[in-house]
Amino acid sequence: MAREIGSVIRQARGTEPVDVLLRGGTVVDVLTGQLRRAEVAIAGERIAAVYADIPEAKRVIDCTGKLIAPGLIDGHIHLESSLLHPLEFARAAAAHGTTTVIADPHEIANVCGTEGARFMARAAAGGPVDVFLSVPSCVPASPLETSGAELGPQEVAEMLAWPEAVGLGEMMNFPGVLAGQPQVLAKLAAAAGKPIDGHAPGLTGRDLQAYVAAGPDSDHESTTSAEAEEKLAAGMWIMIREGTAARNLRDLLPVVLDRATAGRCLFVSDDLAPGELLAEGRLDRILRLAVAGGVDAVEALRLVTANPAARFGLRDRGAIRAGLLADIVVFDDLQTFRVSCALRRGADVSELAQASIEVAPPASGCRIGALTPDTFAVPAPAGEVRVIGVVPGQIVTEALTMALPKPEGRVVADPTNDVVKIAVIERHGRGGGIGLGFVKGLGLQRGALASTVAHDSHNLIVAGADDASMASAARVVAEVGGGFAVVAPDGDPQVLPLPIAGLMSDRPIAEVAGTVERLLGAAARLGCQAQNPFATLSFLALPVIPALKITDRGLVDVRRFEHVPLAV
Repeated sequence: MAREIGSVIRQARGTEPVDVLLRGGTVVDVLTGQLRRAEVAIAGERIAAVYADIPEAKRVIDCTGKLIAPGLIDGHIHLESSLLHPLEFARAAAAHGTTTVIADPHEIANVCGTEGARFMARAAAGGPVDVFLSVPSCVPASPLETSGAELGPQEVAEMLAWPEAVGLGEMMNFPGVLAGQPQVLAKLAAAAGKPIDGHAPGLTGRDLQAYVAAGPDSDHESTTSAEAEEKLAAGMWIMIREGTAARNLRDLLPVVLDRATAGRCLFVSDDLAPGELLAEGRLDRILRLAVAGGVDAVEALRLVTANPAARFGLRDRGAIRAGLLADIVVFDDLQTFRVSCALRRGADVSELAQASIEVAPPASGCRIGALTPDTFAVPAPAGEVRVIGVVPGQIVTEALTMALPKPEGRVVADPTNDVVKIAVIERHGRGGGIGLGFVKGLGLQRGALASTVAHDSHNLIVAGADDASMASAARVVAEVGGGFAVVAPDGDPQVLPLPIAGLMSDRPIAEVAGTVERLLGAAARLGCQAQNPFATLSFLALPVIPALKITDRGLVDVRRFEHVPLAV
C-alpha cells in the first residue's frame, strides 16, 4: 500500500510519467458544482492529479470536447430484478456509466437464504462494476407469506461482517419496528452505526419519528413531494426511484430542484427490466429525465455520485479529485449523457467486461403439486368481494369491492370489466399453500400470465381470465424451474426460463430482453395494456406496500397488516 501511495505521489508531482492521462476534456466537479478545464492523471487504480497541464503519460485518452465525470453509483437496486446473471448485469450497466452499485439481495435471499446473497456478491467480483451489499433485513418481508428461507438476527449480524456489506437493507417491516418486535429490533441493533435503509410508504407524523428513531435513515417509497419533504425534515435520505414498475421522478422533482433538499437525495433505479436497461440505460436514463425536467446537469450528477458515496460511507469514490479511485465516465454531453468511455479503478470497463467468473448458483426450483382448473375454483360468497386495484405506474394498489359473476356457485373473472382471477402458489416445498383473489387493471381479456418473480417471497403468481389457462400457465413455469409464461387459450405457451432461483437467466442480455419482448407482445395480444405486466404482477404479492395484496396465504390488508377474507 505504501509503495502504491508513493507512486501516486510521484505521478501527481510529475517526477514520473502518469499511467493514464485524460486530456482535453472538461471536468464535472460534483463537489463544487462547477465545470472546469483540466487534465486527469491516473496512477494505477487512483486519480493522481486533476491539473491544467500534465506533460508526460504512458497512455493518453483524448477527451476533447467531452465531459469527465465520476463513475455513477446506484444507491439502491435489486440485481435479481434485471433477470440477469450478476456479471451480465454488470456488463450492461457499465456500458452506461455505472461503476458501483449498492445491491439488496433480498429477492434471492427469500428463495435461497445466505447462500443466495453470497452468490450475488461473488458472481460479479472482478467484473466492470463494484457490487456492495445492503444486508437483507426482512427475509421474509412479513409473517403473512411463505418464503424459501428465513434470516434471523444472528444471520443478519454475520452478513454485516462480510467485506461487501455496507449496511442493513430496506426495513420493510415498519409495523414490526413500531410494535417493538424483538427480532426486528435485534436486527436494527446489529446494524447500529451503519447505514440502515428504510421502506415506509405513507408513514407520517409520530410513527415516522419513531421509525427514524429506531435507526432507518433513508427511504425510497415516497410518491409525493409532501411525503418526501416530511421524511427529509425527519433527517432521512430520500432515494428517488425511477424503475420499471414504479416511476416517482416526476412527482418528486420539487425536492431536487430545491438545492437545500437535493443534498440529501439520490436517484436510484430499484427494479429495471432488461429491455429498458439494454435500450435506455440505467442511471444515465434517469439523468436524461431529470435534466429534461429542469434539474441542473451537475446537480443531477451529484445525486448519482457524491451523494450516494456520502450516504454509504464510500469515501474512496464519488468525485473527480486526487486520491480517489479512478472510477470515471466520459460523456459526450450533459443532455444525452451518452457514454464515450468508462474506467473502473483505472481500467477500461470494456476490458473488465470480458471477465469470466465461475460461481455456481445456489440450488433452487419450483416445487409445487399437481394443478388442475379446479385448483383455482373459488366458491361464491354472498355479496361483494375484495378486488386488488392496479394503479398505473405505481406499486401501491387500491382496495376495491365489487360484485362479480357467480355461475354455478363459483365466483369467476369478469374480463369485460377488466377483472381477472389471481393466485399465489407456494413453490419452495413448504406447505404448498394457495391464495386466491381477483385483480382489476391488468387489462387481460383472455388467457393467463404466470411468473416466479413475485416480491418478496417469490412464490408462483398467476393471473388469468379462466381457470384452465391459469393451470396451464402455472404448469409451464413449474416445468422449467421458474420463469415467465404467457398462455393463450388457442396457442402455444410463450416462456422465459429463469433457472437461477427462478429469478434470473443465465443467458446474454440481448437474448433475455428479446424473449421478454416476445412475451410482452403475447401478453398485449391477450389485452394487457401495461408497459410491463410482469413487473406489475410481481408487486401484487408484496404485503408491505398498501393497500390490498395477495400471498400464498390469502389476501392481505396492508394498512391493517393482516389477512382478510375474499368476501366483504
